[in-house]
Amino acid sequence: MARILAIDYGGKRTGIAVTDPLQIIATGLKTIASADLISFLKTYLKEEEVELIIIGMPKNWDESDTHGTPLVKEAIKKINKDFPQMKVKEVDERYTSKMAKDAMLQMGLKKKDRRNKGIVDEIAATIMLQEYMQSQSS
Repeated sequence: MARILAIDYGGKRTGIAVTDPLQIIATGLKTIASADLISFLKTYLKEEEVELIIIGMPKNWDESDTHGTPLVKEAIKKINKDFPQMKVKEVDERYTSKMAKDAMLQMGLKKKDRRNKGIVDEIAATIMLQEYMQSQSS
């Protein structure tokens, strides 16, 4: 089996999470500058076998686009252009950032660490990936 890679794409930063090769566990990988996403993927996809990229699509509760939706759509276009063989799937990312902040609080992270938006993005990507994996196993 190959890994699944999750992307929580934002205007400045992008959180990345990945499964183990058996797709049992989702783990936060890192946070990168959004401008570096394609170069990161080129390197990572050479080193690791990935069968699917999921990317969080920001939507309002009424399904309308948010300010971040066009950014994510553009990122998807770039990924599809540079990696035409890679399957890319949009997933709902509503509440993942709030869930990430709640998880950080439950983990006992200090206030200073909870303010680190890079950690929030990485944890949000991990939550998105865990939810995706659970939805596939049901």
